[in-house]
Amino acid sequence: MLTKNQKQKLIKEIARHEEDTGSAEVQIAILTKRIKLLSEHLKKNPKDFASRRGLLMMVGKRRRFLKYLQSSNPKNYERLIKKIGIEI
Repeated sequence: MLTKNQKQKLIKEIARHEEDTGSAEVQIAILTKRIKLLSEHLKKNPKDFASRRGLLMMVGKRRRFLKYLQSSNPKNYERLIKKIGIEI
């Protein structure tokens, strides 16, 4: 579970400006953190199929955001990939 403080810290690191909470970059970063946390949960609980479905939905959503960001702003896309450490 991503706590409120962790989420706020992540938003401060990635945000374009002070009040940015909904840009594609911020949403990708939040989804990436949630995916990492849920992946660790599934390593400990391999039969949790409801969480596995949620993980797959988050991965798909992040993929769509990344595709959008790559087509609309390639420089920010490259910067974000390096900053949050996603392997493409």
